[in-house]
Amino acid sequence: MMAFNEMTDLVLFRFGDSPVLMLDFAASLLGLTCVFLAGRNSEKNFWVGYVYGICLFALFLKKGLYAAMALQVISFVINVFGHYRWTHPKENERSEADAGRLKVSSLGKRQWVLSLLGAATAGTLLALYLKTTSDPSPGLDAYIMTLTLLAQYLSAQKRWECWIVWIAINAANIALYINAGLQLMPIISGLYLTNGIWSLVSWLKLYRKNE
Repeated sequence: MMAFNEMTDLVLFRFGDSPVLMLDFAASLLGLTCVFLAGRNSEKNFWVGYVYGICLFALFLKKGLYAAMALQVISFVINVFGHYRWTHPKENERSEADAGRLKVSSLGKRQWVLSLLGAATAGTLLALYLKTTSDPSPGLDAYIMTLTLLAQYLSAQKRWECWIVWIAINAANIALYINAGLQLMPIISGLYLTNGIWSLVSWLKLYRKNE
């Protein structure tokens, strides 16, 4: 445990007044790599996602953020589900470019509305619970958490609408981090936002080509 703490407490560099620890930097790099690969329709994003999830679990364990740790377990399960779905499409779900790959599809208006209503309802219930804790931003944290799970699930199903949710999440994160006075995290979220916009355009093209 001592060796683990010493390793994760290692300061790689400083960004302004903020020290950047090795585990934080590794998690950020893995996260950016994961979404970059997903946006480019690569199944390799799931392998990176497994390592990313483990890093986040260790990071939250170290900081005693047990609710965030639990979220990583759910995210890991969704990642496994998505890995299987992307590589084992049903007959009518096969990409025209590669029969062994799941094609990009759309939710449809009804499913889209129900998905957003479900995330909003879950977010409201979670916010009510977080208000009983010491969470400084219960509402924002709750809705970001439920929307993140929705985006991950839609990504696992390869629905192009997932990138709309990711864009909203990253825009909210930028505002949250700036308001909190953080310096590095708004830049990282900005990179996520840029990738999300590019990926939305890319997946829409794949959807129209039935790929």
